[in-house]
Amino acid sequence: MKKIVIFGGGSGLSQLLKGLKLFPVEITAVVTVADNGSSTGKLRKEFNIPAVGDISKVMLAMADVDNDITDLMNYRFKKDKHLDNHSVKNLLLTALLDLKGNFANALPVLGKILDLKGNILPLTEDNVDLVGITKDGKKIVGEVAVTKNHKQIDHLEYNKEFEVNPAVIDAVRKADLIIFSSGSLFTSIIPHLIDKKLVREIVKAKADKLYVCNLFTQPKETENYKVSDHIDAIERYLGKNTINVVVANNHVMSSALASKYATHEQKDPVILDSDVLAHRKIKVISDKLYTIEDNYYRHDSLKVAYLIFSHLMDGNK
Repeated sequence: MKKIVIFGGGSGLSQLLKGLKLFPVEITAVVTVADNGSSTGKLRKEFNIPAVGDISKVMLAMADVDNDITDLMNYRFKKDKHLDNHSVKNLLLTALLDLKGNFANALPVLGKILDLKGNILPLTEDNVDLVGITKDGKKIVGEVAVTKNHKQIDHLEYNKEFEVNPAVIDAVRKADLIIFSSGSLFTSIIPHLIDKKLVREIVKAKADKLYVCNLFTQPKETENYKVSDHIDAIERYLGKNTINVVVANNHVMSSALASKYATHEQKDPVILDSDVLAHRKIKVISDKLYTIEDNYYRHDSLKVAYLIFSHLMDGNK
């Protein structure tokens, strides 16, 4: 069975995994653990643990359980101030970390409960914070602050040295395809690419490096970015000519919802600049890739997964 390693975090990775788990591939999802907002941030402070929120969200996306179990895991305690709006899945994973001591021993237990269709690995077991360095040299500490920051981020680093999970290195070496999922470049994708040892392993791996491009730009982060600009941002950390396949939307989004995105959120559809990508010899896999769920644009998880699986099976034929 072909092996896929996917780097990401949060909603973008979860959406992709909903589709990929339906195909006959061995999936390893690598998730960032530097989120410090909301329920996750409170649990980090109280228990001195890495972030559990993105991992628990991704686990649920890879789970094979019915809707009642999904609803239970997503349930948040909003009526009791002592439970602080925590979700059941975050509390369960925190409890397991307390019982087992680390993700390596905790995740298999929750994975057994959720009947996971794949493997999930934290980038690191260390409790680290993301740091954004602005163009004028100011340090922005914490993922939430980086996201809300109004100045342009020059580059990212962490607040301290950390060890990349050895299982991540091993998975990269064995991968038939390495994917960087859609999601925030600065808080979901690039945080994986700060450690030079991991970057070296990704670059020298024989597997194709595929990027699933975002549907929309993000204000103060990727304003006016075309598909090639997203790849440039990733390759600033990976090195030039590392990404050789991109999956991108090629269909015009002109709904009232798209207008709302532009007017109220300053988000515009990402333009596919096929000529630039062709010049750089990057294989483009494009289609109408979006759907609307709960009044939000999302990647069509099944279609994107099918296109990725087809590329994996056919290669460059």
